[in-house]
Amino acid sequence: MTDSPAAAAARPPGREKDRPWVMRTYAGHSTAEASNALYRTNLAKGQTGLSVAFDLPTQTGYDPDSPLSRGEVGKVGVPVPHLGEMRKLFRDIPLTEMNTSMTINATAMWLLAMYQVVAEEQNPGLAPDEVAHLLAGTTQNDIIKEYLSRGTYVFGPQQSLRLISDMIAYTVHEIPKWNPINICSYHLQEAGATPVQELAYALCTAIAVLDQVRSSGQVSDEDFEKVVGRISFFVNAGVRFVEETCKMRAFVRLWDEITRERYGVTDPKMRRFRYGVQVNSLGLTEAQPENNVQRIVLEMLGVTLSKDARARAVQLPAWNEALGLPRPWDQQWSLRFQQVLAFESDLLEYDDIFAGSHVIEAKVAELVEGARAEIDRVQAMGGAIAAVESGYMKQNLVSAHAARRARIESGEEVVVGVNRFQTTEPSPLTADLDAAIQTADPEAERAALASLEAWKAERDEAEVATALAALAEAAKTGTNLMQPTLAAARAGATTGEWAGTLREVFGEFRAPTGVSGAVGVAEAGAELAAVRERVRATGEELGGRLRVLVGKPGLDGHSNGAEQVAVRARDAGFEVIYQGIRLTPDQIVAAAVAEDVHLVGLSILSGSHMELVPDVLDGLAAAGLDDVPVIVGGIIPGSDAKALVERGVAAVYTPKDFGLTEIMDGFVDVIRKANDLD
Repeated sequence: MTDSPAAAAARPPGREKDRPWVMRTYAGHSTAEASNALYRTNLAKGQTGLSVAFDLPTQTGYDPDSPLSRGEVGKVGVPVPHLGEMRKLFRDIPLTEMNTSMTINATAMWLLAMYQVVAEEQNPGLAPDEVAHLLAGTTQNDIIKEYLSRGTYVFGPQQSLRLISDMIAYTVHEIPKWNPINICSYHLQEAGATPVQELAYALCTAIAVLDQVRSSGQVSDEDFEKVVGRISFFVNAGVRFVEETCKMRAFVRLWDEITRERYGVTDPKMRRFRYGVQVNSLGLTEAQPENNVQRIVLEMLGVTLSKDARARAVQLPAWNEALGLPRPWDQQWSLRFQQVLAFESDLLEYDDIFAGSHVIEAKVAELVEGARAEIDRVQAMGGAIAAVESGYMKQNLVSAHAARRARIESGEEVVVGVNRFQTTEPSPLTADLDAAIQTADPEAERAALASLEAWKAERDEAEVATALAALAEAAKTGTNLMQPTLAAARAGATTGEWAGTLREVFGEFRAPTGVSGAVGVAEAGAELAAVRERVRATGEELGGRLRVLVGKPGLDGHSNGAEQVAVRARDAGFEVIYQGIRLTPDQIVAAAVAEDVHLVGLSILSGSHMELVPDVLDGLAAAGLDDVPVIVGGIIPGSDAKALVERGVAAVYTPKDFGLTEIMDGFVDVIRKANDLD
C-alpha cells in the first residue's frame, strides 16, 4: 500500500510507519466448501491471515457419525473429519504463501498433519521437507486452559503434554516458521480470571510446556532457544483498556525475565513476547448489542496502542456474537476497525506512546508483583499440571467469576444497557432478529455424514489399519508421534479414528469442575435471603430439600455459565447435582432418575439446543419423569426459544438474563408450578 503525498508530508520527517499486525477474522462454519468461500472472500477484503474455527466433533476427536456429535456438526466451526475435507477447506488458497492460525487443541497434532499433507499435494514439484519449511502459522495446542475453561480436552494432562512436546520437537526441526503452541490466556479471562490470574496461569502453562520439552531429550541445548523463540501467546483484551495495556506490558516483562533466568536464553529476539489477540467476547451483550461496537474498538486499542507490547495478530469478534453466528458483513465490519486504525490513523508512525508514564509503570509493577506471587504458589504445589489435577486453578477461576457476576448484579460494575441505561430506542440492526445473524446450514450434518461414508468407501482399509496400528505402538513407547500421525493422514484415517486409537492407549480424562470448593456470594443480601426462604419452604412442602440437576449435553465445553448457575443455586439453598461437561442426553436422564431431582437445567452455547433438548425431554418422558420441568440457558435466538417452550421447556434464559438470583427465584416458580403448589 502506498501513502498519499499528503499523508507522507504530514508524517514526522525521517520516520517510517511500522508494519501493521496480521489481521484475521475467526471463521469457519457448516461445511468445508462454505468456509473456503468465506476465507477467499475475506482475503480479498484485505485480511492478511486465516484463523480457522473447527466444529466441536473435530476439536474433541469424534467423527460426524458418533452419537456425541449429534447436533454439533458444523455449528461452531467447520467439520474436518478426514483429509478430503481439509483439501476442500483450503482449495485455491496457496498454503506455502499463507499465515494460518488453527484454533485446535486436543487434536492439534492431527490437524497440523492434514494441513501439511494438503500443502504437499498443492506443491508436487517440491519434496515434503521443502514444503514444510515454507509453512507459516500457529496451532493453539494449549491443553491446560482446556481443563480450566474451554473444555475441549480429550486425554489426561501428562499424555496431552507429551503430544504438545512431540509437536514442538517436530516443528522446530521440520516446520521452523510454525508456532507449535499458542499459550492461551483468552479463555482464562472468559472464565473469570483477573489480570493477575491471567498472567500467572498462562505463564505457568508455558513453564510446564518448556520444562516438558527440555526433559524429553528431543531437542538439543543449541535448539532449545529456537523452541523458546517459537512459543507464542493468545490473549484476551477486555474493555478496561488501560489495565489491559498494562497487562500486556507486564506479560512482556515477565516473559523476558522467565526465559532469561529460568531457561538461560541469551538472544533478545528469542525472548520476545509474541502474541495474538481475540478481544473479549464475554463482555459482548445481547441487550443493546450495538454497544458492542465501541466495546470492541476500546478492546482493540488495549493491544495496539503500546508499541513495546503490541499484538502480532489481531482478530475481532463481531457486534452480534452474543446473539448468534455473525454474517460475512458483520465480520467485514470488524476487519474494517483494524484497517482504519492501522492505515488511516498515525498510530504506527510513533514509538511507544506510554514510555515514561508514571501511571502505566505503577500499574505494570503492581500486576507483575501479583503475578510473580501467584506463579510462585503454583510452582510450589508442583506446577501447572498439579494445580489442574488438584482443582486449585479451576476453583480460583470459578470464584473470581462468581465475584464478577455479583458485582454486575449489585450494580458495582456497570454494563451499559444491561444493568444501567437500559432505556433504548428500537435498533434497526436488530429489527429482524432472525436476519441479524447467520444460521448454520441445517444440511451440514447430513453432508458431513455423506462425505465420511464416501471417504471410507474409497480408501484402502488395510493401509489405514496398518497406519493406526503403528500409531498405537508408537503411543506405547517414547517415539515422537508426529511421523505416525502424518502416515495415518496420508493413509486416509479419520479424525475420530486417530483420536480413538490414542484414547485406547492413553484413556480419557475428566477435569475437576471447581464448583464444590468455589466461593460464592459472601453476603446473601435481602434478595438472595428471600429466595433461600422460598427454596426452604417449597422443599418442606414437597417433603425434602429441593434438588436441581445442571447438565451440559453434547460437546459444548463452555462451562462458565453452568458453573455460575450451580454455585448460585447452592448459595440459594438448592442441592445441586453438576457432573461437568460433555454428557449425552441419556446420561443426563439417568442422573435425573438416580438423584430424583425437582428440576433439570440444561446449558448449551454451541447452537445444538434444537437437537439435544428434545432428546432430553423424550428421555425423561420415557423414564416416567415427564413431570420434572426442564429449563434451558444459552445463546438461543428468540424463534428457537419459542419453539423450545412449545416443545415442553418450562423456561429459556439467554445472556440478557444476567441476574442469577432472579434466575434462582424463577427456578422456584417453575418447581412450584410443576407440582401444583400455587
